[in-house]
Amino acid sequence: MTFNRWRLIALFVALATLAALLSPGPAQAKDKRELTVMTQNLYLGADLTPAIGATSEAEFVEAVATIYGTVLFTDFPTRSEQIAAEIKTSGADIIGLQEVSEWTVLGGGVDAPSLDFLDILMSDLGPDYSVASVSHNAMLGPFPLAFPGTSCAPILIPDGPPIFTCAVLFEDRDVIVVKDNPALEVIGSASGNYDAQVVLSILGQPLSFNRGWTLIDGTFEGKKFRFANTHLETQGWPSEQEAQAAEFLTGPAKAGGAVIAVGDFNSAADGSTTTSYRTLTKSYFDDAWDVNPGEIGLTCCQDGTLTNYRSQLDSRIDLVLTHAAARALSAEVVGDTPFQAAPPFWPSDHAGVVAVIRIH
Repeated sequence: MTFNRWRLIALFVALATLAALLSPGPAQAKDKRELTVMTQNLYLGADLTPAIGATSEAEFVEAVATIYGTVLFTDFPTRSEQIAAEIKTSGADIIGLQEVSEWTVLGGGVDAPSLDFLDILMSDLGPDYSVASVSHNAMLGPFPLAFPGTSCAPILIPDGPPIFTCAVLFEDRDVIVVKDNPALEVIGSASGNYDAQVVLSILGQPLSFNRGWTLIDGTFEGKKFRFANTHLETQGWPSEQEAQAAEFLTGPAKAGGAVIAVGDFNSAADGSTTTSYRTLTKSYFDDAWDVNPGEIGLTCCQDGTLTNYRSQLDSRIDLVLTHAAARALSAEVVGDTPFQAAPPFWPSDHAGVVAVIRIH
């Protein structure tokens, strides 16, 4: 074999080795002491504001139909496939989910389906993932559903009110999902709702939109930790949100050792909206995003119909927080680019955040 041929073989071997090192796998290899966590708001599928602001029964029924139609249009089954792919690619061991919605249609046919976001996502994730804890939050309805052109079309009566053959019920949940990992053991779980809640008025009737939290206690490589997940009230009700943040600190986030908290906290990290972010990070939590100095890390929000191809993310409200022996090594935003060429362009109106944590 000539010298030049030996050199050529050596060059090919070197290039192949370099390509193998640089080529990303489904999830980059990590130190066995490193725990990967993720937060993702799934997006309930529509804006509820039209129903909340309705001033007559007819306007309310029309708003409910619009909301349900938008839920179908934003197509969670398709979005779920992408979210599941992102979870798997990230290598996340524990995932905190918000707006894990369930839309139940009573009396409808196949053209007016019910949608359980949790069942859909868990089916897409497969048997390596399991539900570890659920908080049951707001439950709205059942409300009349008049959806023309479907099995839920109203029956019109001359000189009388229409007869509604269908109704729709909405439930909001926060969920913690865990990936099978022999180094990770869940030893306890809990969930609950906050004392501070917004009470809405719909056609003069009070209706509480409950917010909650969920947690697990566990061990990773033999080290104890707590993982808490929450979705605080929106910035439109700052006093209730800030009270919930205080409850979160003194309740589910309070533990003797390492604590990891994730969620949609609805409080801009730049301090431009409410004081909740400052309350959480002033003396108790560290923000995992601090490992990325100078990077903005926007997570919210796309248009409610998910039809905007150009991103509209303009705030950072989805967070991974750590306390005590839990320390962030890296953090990145996921789901912030369009995933297909037709609407819905985005897997959610929120981007997710993935962080690698070491528990000391």
